[in-house]
Amino acid sequence: MEPTREQRYQRRITELEATVAQRDRRIAKLEAEVTELKAQVARLVEQVAKLSKNSSNSSKPPSSDIVKPPPPPVPGGRRKRRIGGQPGHARHQRPAFTADQIDAIRTYKLKRCPDCGSRLKPTKGKPRVIQQVEIIARPVRVTEHRAGWYRCTGCGKTHEAPMPAEVRRAGLIGPKLTALVAYLKGLCHASYSTIRRFLRDLAGVAVSRGQLAKLIRRASTALAGAYQDLLGRLPNEPRLNVDETGHKNNGQGWWTWCFRAEAYTLFKIDPSRGSDVLIEVLGREFNGVLGCDYFSAYRKYMETFSVAVQFCLAHLIREVKFLLTLPDAVTRNYGQRLLNALRQLFRVIHRRDRMTPPQFQRALEQARQRVLKVGRHAPPRSEAQNLATRFRKHGAAYFRFITTPGVEPTNNLAEQAMRFVVIDRRITQGTRSQAGRQWCERIWTTVATLTQQGRPILAYLRDALHAHLRHQPLPVLLPTNP
Repeated sequence: MEPTREQRYQRRITELEATVAQRDRRIAKLEAEVTELKAQVARLVEQVAKLSKNSSNSSKPPSSDIVKPPPPPVPGGRRKRRIGGQPGHARHQRPAFTADQIDAIRTYKLKRCPDCGSRLKPTKGKPRVIQQVEIIARPVRVTEHRAGWYRCTGCGKTHEAPMPAEVRRAGLIGPKLTALVAYLKGLCHASYSTIRRFLRDLAGVAVSRGQLAKLIRRASTALAGAYQDLLGRLPNEPRLNVDETGHKNNGQGWWTWCFRAEAYTLFKIDPSRGSDVLIEVLGREFNGVLGCDYFSAYRKYMETFSVAVQFCLAHLIREVKFLLTLPDAVTRNYGQRLLNALRQLFRVIHRRDRMTPPQFQRALEQARQRVLKVGRHAPPRSEAQNLATRFRKHGAAYFRFITTPGVEPTNNLAEQAMRFVVIDRRITQGTRSQAGRQWCERIWTTVATLTQQGRPILAYLRDALHAHLRHQPLPVLLPTNP
């Protein structure tokens, strides 16, 4: 019996209801999957942002960048600066050697005209001059020192002629060549094998690795007094910039600390990265201003001993830039507002020459208030709240440079001094003993300080070794009190 029309309608309605119910279940399932995928994408974006931290958006050093971050876009739509000398750049030429610096003069004459062969008559025009520097075939001098033996006709005793103490203590390698070895090892990051080849090929002198190591220990001893002199001056400095970086010592992780004063820079290698190093070097009553980043050791030292600190604004800007990489739009907006306020602060600093001192101070204070106002009101995300807490707790320590003359708003001075050490670490792979650590501390301090003062390094090493071998007072790295 065929179903009635009403039965067919009812069956069709039941089928449609089942289809709709199946569709609704599928939509609900897809919506749940979309929600989960969105949450997963947000988590992945956040992980990518954290893993993408580099020296441009965090406190990580440039040496830790796996891939160099791309350069920022040129502001204002200007074209990228081309390679080489820039238009309007003044030409720089090395000054000519003076008469007392010239060892020989060669004059070239022309007797006949190269065109017709006629005799030539000298003119009053200035001759063309080329001053050429060249090494001599054998740039070393070998001296054999002989001390004869003598017998006394009165008492019959035998005596040896006295030999200069400097000669006896130096042995095979004299102080000037020892200074060159120290220069190659400490300033040029050369290995003992490289120095051996250099001395063999250039000077024809064969020296063993053991002998080179002995020379480096001698140079380190010669620099010890000057290093200790600077170490004793640190607690009395009115301003210091401090930074630290990793150091490998016999395969273990140590730390190289950099203390940069106005007239000198000192390095100290220590197994600790904590505030105990600051206490040991600067003491418990340091009255100067300490420029540094926001690392916990500096905060502990500041809070425990009431030390005035200038936290690095450049580090802060990089941490604010990290907020711009996060997926949360509210956090990105907070980071952009804070970054704009910090940029306005630096615009004021860069326009200092265009303003009177009262105008500059007012503009700085207004910019400071703007940064603090924006920074203290952050969205609930943890990264933003950490910055807000920092501004509420240590906001004044970011603007010490406004009220204290001579204090820099960034820690760039210490970071720049640390680059030489990072390069040396990369090439030499660290140290293996206490003697090696002392050598690095002393030679790095010597190189950085003399470079800071614009003084020749090789000449100082030579003078220090001469004084050491002669038992004379060692030359100090600061001839006058800074």
